[in-house]
Amino acid sequence: MQRKAHLDALAIGLLLACCLVWGGQQVLAKATIAEIPPIFQAALRLAGASVLLLLWCALRRIPLFKSDGSLGAGLLAGTLFMAEFAFLFSALSFSSASRATLLLYTSPFWVASLLPLIIKSERLRLPQWMGLLLAFLAVMFVLREGVTQGASPQQWKGDLLALAGGMAWGLTTVAIRSSSRLMAVSAEKLLFYQVGVGAICLPLLSLLLGEQWVWRWSTFGMVSLALQTVVGAFVSYLVWMWMLGRYPATRLSVFVFLTPVFALLFGALWLGETVSVNLVLGIALVGAGIVLVNRRSAV
Repeated sequence: MQRKAHLDALAIGLLLACCLVWGGQQVLAKATIAEIPPIFQAALRLAGASVLLLLWCALRRIPLFKSDGSLGAGLLAGTLFMAEFAFLFSALSFSSASRATLLLYTSPFWVASLLPLIIKSERLRLPQWMGLLLAFLAVMFVLREGVTQGASPQQWKGDLLALAGGMAWGLTTVAIRSSSRLMAVSAEKLLFYQVGVGAICLPLLSLLLGEQWVWRWSTFGMVSLALQTVVGAFVSYLVWMWMLGRYPATRLSVFVFLTPVFALLFGALWLGETVSVNLVLGIALVGAGIVLVNRRSAV
């Protein structure tokens, strides 16, 4: 499998599509919590994604259970991936979708800080660090007006949980990219480690937290869960795993800063919120940050 040093048009297009999907699914997840408890909701979507992945691999004859020495690293990545979902969906119980999404997407800083210590080719130069910082500050600028409005007394819980989710996501990427055995397996097997662990562990966590398992859902609840499962947890994450095996993780990760912006856009379209000048300016700044991080160096 040939790795590329820079993002090409295909990678950029796929990343934009993934960020669009992820921005929408955070809003969907938040809106569905009133009907389906958060951890139970996350467990259902990962269980559904696991079934879809098994069917996909059966149709394409992709081996998932062949011994290849990747089990230990795969279980570690799966545990971290499961923790990300547990933290994020719990955070949505205390915080708005946009605020939780912003804090979750601090994950690129974990990738950019830790991965270059392990893999020399992932190192960022000063202009790229400036681009990373610019993208993050741009997202904070976009959200600054709404971030303090209507905050609940337990907002800090949502903030800490979302930050923990961002850390778990970043560490998942580091664990995957730093393991030569995981990099050698198919994108399908890499994803199966993650959704499989979540599908097994999250129901147990839901029971431990005393969540009520509701099986009769409204039409909205069923459509929301279907979209989160098929598009969010299966298709988009399979694409993400495929890209992690072919492109630099540090350059891929900075694109996720677009997700909170897309989440705000979905909120504007769905909830009728005003798209302000700050939002338009913020999108432009995020774009500038992404260009800086992915600029080809002359050296």
